[in-house]
Amino acid sequence: MSDFDRYGTARVGGTARQEAAVIDQGLRAYMVSVYNYMTIGLAITGLVAIGMFKMAVTQDASGAQALTALGQALYASPLKWVVALAPLGMVFFLSARVHKMSASAAQVAFWVFAALMGLSLSTIFLVYTGSSIARVFFITAAAFGALSLYGYTTKRNLSGMGTFLFMGLIGIVIASLVNIFIGSTMVQFVISVVGVLVFSGLTAYDTQRIKEMYDAVDDSEVMGRKAIMGALSLYLDFINLFMMMLQLFGNRE
Repeated sequence: MSDFDRYGTARVGGTARQEAAVIDQGLRAYMVSVYNYMTIGLAITGLVAIGMFKMAVTQDASGAQALTALGQALYASPLKWVVALAPLGMVFFLSARVHKMSASAAQVAFWVFAALMGLSLSTIFLVYTGSSIARVFFITAAAFGALSLYGYTTKRNLSGMGTFLFMGLIGIVIASLVNIFIGSTMVQFVISVVGVLVFSGLTAYDTQRIKEMYDAVDDSEVMGRKAIMGALSLYLDFINLFMMMLQLFGNRE
């Protein structure tokens, strides 16, 4: 009788381990797809930003930067507001509509958003040196990787951070809008420092949240949409962390 119990328990334990292994493999595949989408999105943004800058800016006879006709239209006409606000509009569109899209349509929408963001971010090459942009990008990538790894592996529940981080994000947005009118370098410095802290926390928090969104019973369409929304969250964390660090450590032209 004791042999029967032992073998029965072993079979139950073995089945549980097999199910856990399947879930673990599915979770890894899901998180890999999230990071892959995010990485492709960043690559699209970078290529569009560099390409647009090269088409919009040239050098005059003295070697100084000068805007081409395209640059005048994008950076020095009312169209600049469309360029600046288009990515925000696309974020709202994705957030509102992604659950009604197919996974492939959500991918296309994310690529369009990444391209619009690249168009908007092309202006940083007018303000900062190329070497400092590259340096800050790699610093951001290293910090983001460490923070996201922490969010993925930690056993600590980070959900309690969400409210404080959201409040910090709202504060950054309000302070940034106010500083548009007052133009204080000190206020901008404080916003950048707080922004680095907030988006560092959001990177870890969002990674854990995205991990917990995984459900082994989801079909491929639901899983695909979840992966796109997860990639969008981490993409925004990376871009905002990069911009805050660039304002702190970038060398201006």
